[in-house]
Amino acid sequence: MASLLAGDEHNAVAFVGTPAGLESRLVPQAGFEFHGLPAKGYDRAKPSTLVTSSFTILASFLRALGLLWRYKADVVVGFGGYVSLPLGAAAAFAGVPLVLHEQNSVPGLANRVLSRWAQAVCVTYPESIGYLAYPTRAVVTGNPVRCDVPLASRDAGRRAFKLRGKDLVLLVFGGSRGARHLNGGMIDLYQRLKAVPDLRVLHIAGPSEAEQVRASLKEAAGGKEPKWYRVLDYVENMGDALAAADLVVCRAGATTIAELTVLGRPALLVPYPFATGDHQTLNARSMVDAGAAWRVTDADLGKPMFGDELFRLLGDPARLRAMACASSMLGRPTAAEELVEVAMETACRSGRNTDVCAQVAAAQAKAQAKAEKAPKKAPLPMETVSRGADASGGDAPGDGAVMVGPTTEQESAS
Repeated sequence: MASLLAGDEHNAVAFVGTPAGLESRLVPQAGFEFHGLPAKGYDRAKPSTLVTSSFTILASFLRALGLLWRYKADVVVGFGGYVSLPLGAAAAFAGVPLVLHEQNSVPGLANRVLSRWAQAVCVTYPESIGYLAYPTRAVVTGNPVRCDVPLASRDAGRRAFKLRGKDLVLLVFGGSRGARHLNGGMIDLYQRLKAVPDLRVLHIAGPSEAEQVRASLKEAAGGKEPKWYRVLDYVENMGDALAAADLVVCRAGATTIAELTVLGRPALLVPYPFATGDHQTLNARSMVDAGAAWRVTDADLGKPMFGDELFRLLGDPARLRAMACASSMLGRPTAAEELVEVAMETACRSGRNTDVCAQVAAAQAKAQAKAEKAPKKAPLPMETVSRGADASGGDAPGDGAVMVGPTTEQESAS
């Protein structure tokens, strides 16, 4: 989303996140300005933490007001997490339009609270709309993925990881920090895995788990790490890894589901059992119901059922092809564009910056011209959930936030 916004010379984009989070490293690497705001929740078993977390949020709220004033922000887009609370509240207090994005099927606390003041809430799953303060302000956009992911291809991915065209590639990962139980469950299947012809395993174990997983793998393999089973700490080019895979074993986080479906990859999903509201199980339901994935529980990892399900899929190429087709039908590769459109239209309606309205009009004209040139297709059924009649605020859906404001040139001109 940020890359799309920054592609217009009139826009300036800044990120707000936690100082110690992954975003503090990844955002500057991507070329965007980053501001860290301390934010934390509280431990219900320790009531005193409510006091300390409240003071932290208050201090960050005051700092957020300063950022909004400094940037003359036209819109704030929040993606959930505790850090979005002070910035979202500051936006509401200062009269800056607020747009939220909820990636999971069950919204987190921050988005549920901020939805009271948001002009629009973009959601991935229609099921999440009922949790919002004003459901009529919800827009189903899907979950944005990194711009390089939809461009990935099977051939390029296999070249990147030095895999042959005939290889049967199994990709395993548990998220950016890994998943200990999933890692152990895979190593337990080593003896059965090595009997599968032409099998190649890419196992992304996570930086904190990789060393232990390698040690367990060597032990299972008799003292030497096999070449066909590769344990990786972390992979930056996840698009290549996903595109190269014939089957993916992973958790069911919202971004993972979005990337799987954009690339049309079949999956064996193992939802994280301690996610808020068990939202990963609900996230997985969309792929399972469409025939794009199978699901096992985390408790199944230590049982024969997990291995039996995995090897049944690995041994059925026709089923994998059908699952891949079903997965691609669920993908929303334009989710980022749709989210940008909602943010820009919301900023335009606020009347804070007429240049934003000019950008919206130009984008709409371009889209209309493109649609007129495109070949006609059979009409698709209308979605039951659409943008409310009064998305400006009246009644009529990763973590952090993005501020969008005018460029320095615009500020000096005004």
